[in-house]
Amino acid sequence: MTAASPNPAPRQHDASADAVAARLAGETLLERIGNTPLLRLDTLTRNLPTVQLLGKAEWHNPGGSVKDRTAASIVAEARRSGKLEPGKILLDSTSGNTGIAYAMLGAALGFPVTLCVPENVSVERKRILQAYGANIIYTNPGEGSDGASRMAHQLAEKHPDLYFYADQYSNDANWRAHYETTANEIWRQTEGRITHFASIMGTTGTFVGTTRRLRELNSHIRCVSLQPDSAFHGIEGTKHLASTTVPRIYDASLADDSLEIRTEDAYAMARRLAREQGLLVGVSAAAALVGAVKIAESLKKQQPAVIVTILCDSGTRYLSERFWDEG
Repeated sequence: MTAASPNPAPRQHDASADAVAARLAGETLLERIGNTPLLRLDTLTRNLPTVQLLGKAEWHNPGGSVKDRTAASIVAEARRSGKLEPGKILLDSTSGNTGIAYAMLGAALGFPVTLCVPENVSVERKRILQAYGANIIYTNPGEGSDGASRMAHQLAEKHPDLYFYADQYSNDANWRAHYETTANEIWRQTEGRITHFASIMGTTGTFVGTTRRLRELNSHIRCVSLQPDSAFHGIEGTKHLASTTVPRIYDASLADDSLEIRTEDAYAMARRLAREQGLLVGVSAAAALVGAVKIAESLKKQQPAVIVTILCDSGTRYLSERFWDEG
């Protein structure tokens, strides 16, 4: 038997094995996006026994929000088309959640990410973006998401060879993510019984894509768009379309109705769900539920209905906000 060498040669680092491992890890992450649970919210409609209110719990996505779907779709299409080629930086504007999803995917799949973000987004969102290693450019909080979009557009025009500008407000891969996944999941989870769909709007991709597909599955489903009731609101991640730049992907003809939501009502709903149902949801999710309850209350007495809305993220990204101390 040959004796082992007392000083064995050091094992060579296999860079190709690392690359394969990283690719597999990234693919595993992508596989975890979607198929989120649909939660029953019976306490909100306890006086309406013929109405079932359901919320899609999008914080079960690996990046913690519905925007994982959007970012994954945009990144997949950009890589397929060659727009996000090796060496290019993904650039976009964001109020937080899409940026977090981009940063997560960039870390997992090996591409750098630069984000233009309004300075006044929640502390939690800032910390998560930093944790994933994204390069963050903070913009004037008074200009909101429009100001961040302008900054991203200027950077993309100035350095076209450096950046892939994802432009979530104009990118059709945004709404297609929900056409291909969110709507079909809702249809399957409700066994086709859904009668109403409601969604709070930011980029509008969730509403547009989900509505288009649901209408193909059943043209009688009523789809209601929700938005803040004024330009100056506290429902982070959403748009008051009358006072801001309307996303190119938005199609106003899709909405059967449009409801406006007061910030104070969204805050009250978030507190109510936490304290009465043990459910910690984000502000936009709470706003969506305010709208869904309005729809339920507008129905004729004893009219059966299955109302579904999107719970965009959890309340953990808003715990530094003062509204939790009110009421």
